[in-house]
Amino acid sequence: MTTGIHLPWRAVVWALACTLLLPLTSGTVIGTERGALAPAAAMANRGDPLASARWGEMQRQFIGNAPFVFDPQVKVSAPELAENPLQVPISVDASALAGVEEVIVFADFNPIVEILRFYPEAVPASLGFRIKLQQSTPVRAAARTRDGVWHVGGSWVNTAGGGCTTPSLGSGSPLWQAQLNQVAARQWSTGPNAGRLRLKIVHPMDTGLVAGIPAFFLEEITLRDAAGQRLLRVQPAEPVAENPVFTLGGLGHGAVEASGRDNNGNQFSTRIAP
Repeated sequence: MTTGIHLPWRAVVWALACTLLLPLTSGTVIGTERGALAPAAAMANRGDPLASARWGEMQRQFIGNAPFVFDPQVKVSAPELAENPLQVPISVDASALAGVEEVIVFADFNPIVEILRFYPEAVPASLGFRIKLQQSTPVRAAARTRDGVWHVGGSWVNTAGGGCTTPSLGSGSPLWQAQLNQVAARQWSTGPNAGRLRLKIVHPMDTGLVAGIPAFFLEEITLRDAAGQRLLRVQPAEPVAENPVFTLGGLGHGAVEASGRDNNGNQFSTRIAP
């Protein structure tokens, strides 16, 4: 007499196969350490909630071997249909996470995929801006917390495209050199927008993808409070829209110093009072 239950070998193989094919959930941290179930690069496309064919490449380029998780706490707000691919409004909010040190924003199917990076030091991890899109694509934000884990969120944006290969209006204007890096800003100290700041910088933000027009873009913006403490650093890339506008919150009630430079070494500096 035998004890126990013997399953046919085909049933055993099928059960093992189904177990290995279980999908990843948005709360699973994916790593590449030895002994993990599978490398992150091999599992990335399967776990991507936006089902992008390029997610594996994006993971390798921006996250590498670091652990990451698809996290709904990282919110990327964007229009489902962007009628103007030269000025697509994007809002990234990772303020629900504790200890965010860096946020990278990128678009899977743009010819220049990196849009910008920002480093929230004394303000919430939240930033609004406008971008150029060449075609319909996921727009994502990856937020790195102090423990080294990247938290990834995003949304699909549909557009007719062409935003990255259309000449800027500034590059064709004879007045752009006189107005270059002029700053207009507003800071709210009372009412429902208290602590909010909006900063606009005159700049063509040329991508370098238009024949005869080289890449020309802002590459560093720093905000400090009146005491000189750094609040936020932003590193824009070519896909940020012309004459970029940045919106952030969580500021105090004092003046803010804004400074920056572009990739040709042109600098600006201004003081913004509430």
